[in-house]
Amino acid sequence: MAQRSHQYFSLRWNNYQNTMTSVFQQLREDLSFVDVTLSCEHGSLKAHKVVLSACSSYFQKLLLENPCKHPTIILPGDIIFTDLKTIIDFVYRGEIDVTESELQVSQLMSSL
Repeated sequence: MAQRSHQYFSLRWNNYQNTMTSVFQQLREDLSFVDVTLSCEHGSLKAHKVVLSACSSYFQKLLLENPCKHPTIILPGDIIFTDLKTIIDFVYRGEIDVTESELQVSQLMSSL
């Protein structure tokens, strides 16, 4: 029996990271496939469990331990809605613009 030689090809998706970032952000803006609600003082917002889990071991552990279809996570009272929105914007885009006085949000992000 003749042996077949196998050729392998390397396939690359140009701009994969930029594309995924844009797609996840658009899905969030459209509220498409959202499966978790984050709630804090003065508001709540919807997000994707997979995105939160990829960016935060806190959320990953919490969501793995509570396999609810669409959980609502109530965050501690010291997190206000504008800070939560800033954190989630950072999680989805990988960057944000903040003023010097808003840098305290980074301390909150490290606790999540």
